[in-house]
Amino acid sequence: MPKSSPKKKNSPTSQRELDTKIAFMAGLVRRDPDYVDALQLLGDHYTQRGLFVEGLKVDERLADLEPENPLVFYNLACSYSLTEQFDRAFHALEKAMQLGYRDFNWLAKDPDLKKLRAQPAYAELREKIRALKPKPR
Repeated sequence: MPKSSPKKKNSPTSQRELDTKIAFMAGLVRRDPDYVDALQLLGDHYTQRGLFVEGLKVDERLADLEPENPLVFYNLACSYSLTEQFDRAFHALEKAMQLGYRDFNWLAKDPDLKKLRAQPAYAELREKIRALKPKPR
C-alpha cells in the first residue's frame, strides 16, 4: 500500500505518537540498515509527520534495496513530489509503472502527488497511463 498522506493538522498527541514510532523504527534501522520492513514503516511515519526530506532519504535507500519493487518506486515518486523534485518524481513513477504499478485510481487522487499532477508534463504521463489501462470489453 502506498504511504499515507501527511496530515494537515496533527494533534500534539498524534505527533508524539509518530515521534515515538519514528524513534523506534530509526533504532531498528540503525541496528540493521537493510531491514526493508522497518525502512518502509519509517518512511511512512516521516511522511505522516511532514518530514519529507527524511522520508525521501529512506525511499531512496529502499529503491537501492528493492530495485524491482513497483511500490517502492511509487513511494519514491511521492517523496520526490513532496520535495518538489518533479523530474525525478516523473522518472520514479514511470519506473513504478514499468515494474507493474497499476493502481491508477489511487495515483489520480493521492495527495502526495498533488503538486506533480499540477505539472504540465503530467498530461504526457496520463497518456501513458491510458495506454496501460485494460480496455473494456
